[in-house]
Amino acid sequence: MGLQTTVHLLRHGEVHNPQGVLYGRRDGFHLSDLGHQMAQRIAETIGERDIVHIRTSPLERARETGAPLATVRGLTPVIDPRVIESSNKFEGINFSAGSKTFLRRPGLLRHMYNPLKPSWGEPYDEIAGRMVAAVHDARDAAAGHEAVIVSHQLPIWTTRLFLEKRSYLHHPKTRQCTLCSLTSVVFDDDRMVQVRYSEPAGDLIPVGDRSAPFSAGGAPREDRP
Repeated sequence: MGLQTTVHLLRHGEVHNPQGVLYGRRDGFHLSDLGHQMAQRIAETIGERDIVHIRTSPLERARETGAPLATVRGLTPVIDPRVIESSNKFEGINFSAGSKTFLRRPGLLRHMYNPLKPSWGEPYDEIAGRMVAAVHDARDAAAGHEAVIVSHQLPIWTTRLFLEKRSYLHHPKTRQCTLCSLTSVVFDDDRMVQVRYSEPAGDLIPVGDRSAPFSAGGAPREDRP
């Protein structure tokens, strides 16, 4: 066995979003009170692990999620634009009305023609490419130890599908990537040998919210309010 390194992909916590918009890459969306509790839970759960490197998406919700863990570990997170949320043509739209949103704005449907790409946002191949590059850099920075990358649901899930050589085509409700979950990629030297999944803050997620953070029509969405 060679040098073993683990890179944890940490999804951020719950976001304060009372208007219910698909916020995507927009600034100004911070963790809710519950989201801060989730971030603290992560620090309490994995803070004693051999984590020597942390990098985060530049968006506030990701940086706030990684902050308690960084404090516990005495680390300064690297801000990495490659692990940002995916771009989305529906950004800024309120989907709280569900399918009625498309009835009221039928022009949105033109973006739904190709779920394999997907046609409504950043191509899956591009998401996987930038994320995997960041994973390998984090692995190198933490060689023989552990690293954490704080990112977003779709980028993390796309990365897992890529690493496990699975099809990108999926229904959003099947993503195994709840708030503040960990998708842990284990390397033997530079060879990936395992992908593990855990939910350290799973018990904090309100009942009924596990399958809620998806918009009508299957378009990728980050979090519900």
